[in-house]
Amino acid sequence: MIRNLRHNSLPIIAFLVTCLILGMVQLKVERPMLMAERLVQGSGWIEILLIGIYAAWITNKMLDPSQSARWRRITWTIFTVVFFGQFALGLAGFDKFLMTGKLHLPIPMMILGGPVFRGQISFMPILFLSTIIISGPAWCSQLCYFGAMDNLAAKGKTEMKPVRNKFRTKHILLLLIIIVTLLLRFFGVNTNLTTAFAIAFGVAGIGIILLVSRRKGKMIHCILWCPIGTLVNYMKLVSPFRMYIDDSCTNCMACTRHCNYDALGKPDILNRKPGMTCTYCGDCLASCKTESIRYKFLSLQSTQARNTWIVLTISLHAIFLGLARM
Repeated sequence: MIRNLRHNSLPIIAFLVTCLILGMVQLKVERPMLMAERLVQGSGWIEILLIGIYAAWITNKMLDPSQSARWRRITWTIFTVVFFGQFALGLAGFDKFLMTGKLHLPIPMMILGGPVFRGQISFMPILFLSTIIISGPAWCSQLCYFGAMDNLAAKGKTEMKPVRNKFRTKHILLLLIIIVTLLLRFFGVNTNLTTAFAIAFGVAGIGIILLVSRRKGKMIHCILWCPIGTLVNYMKLVSPFRMYIDDSCTNCMACTRHCNYDALGKPDILNRKPGMTCTYCGDCLASCKTESIRYKFLSLQSTQARNTWIVLTISLHAIFLGLARM
């Protein structure tokens, strides 16, 4: 895909992809989706140009493995501030800042719980699934508005000790969410009660972010609590992108301290493959002196595979920045 393109052309590709997709939305979707267009007719094109320039700029920054972790944190935080800022304005009565003009809960669990409860799929699950097909688990490292908070809380070097009973806990929580949601639907529980349940789940998640993730230096909310994160751990396999550890690895374990997703424990390193909670974020790359942690995409070389992933993921991030709102 990007086999023969020079490094300095990649930001241009991100610019073009971002502008193309947003341009199609501007032309084809009847209801204005870009915020500038909602405020002043015709100004959506200016917003598209600015977001495209932003995508090119961030792509250029993220291509350097030594800088990608820092810029991922910055851009993910920017996205979340914009997302929740629009949500706050929507709560204040400015309907233009809401996706459909109606208020929805900004809790990732609702991507799963909503369709299960209603028995029908909506726009958000389709958007979620499309990101997994395009760039694997990038939802959990670049696009989730709760994940950005967890990432900030877990900032810095993480504990070497792995999370205990990680897989058992995350699967039990996923199963409970599905069972409880089906029961709520079966008994015809009113919307107020189901909303209260969703809000309580979201508040508990924020508590985990502030109290547990911060203390352990691991993204405990994303690793254990969020059912969407568990789904991504499996669904990312539909994408052709992979990460692996080649045989040049010396088992020094330096990368473990830089993986907030708890995907580089000793068994993972000896197995030469990051654990299932890996989101391909690439924060670990700069810590590996032998450059043994690599991206894989079809027949491309490792660097080309990573560059392809960066271009696609940052383009998605920029598109979401322009469109994502409740």
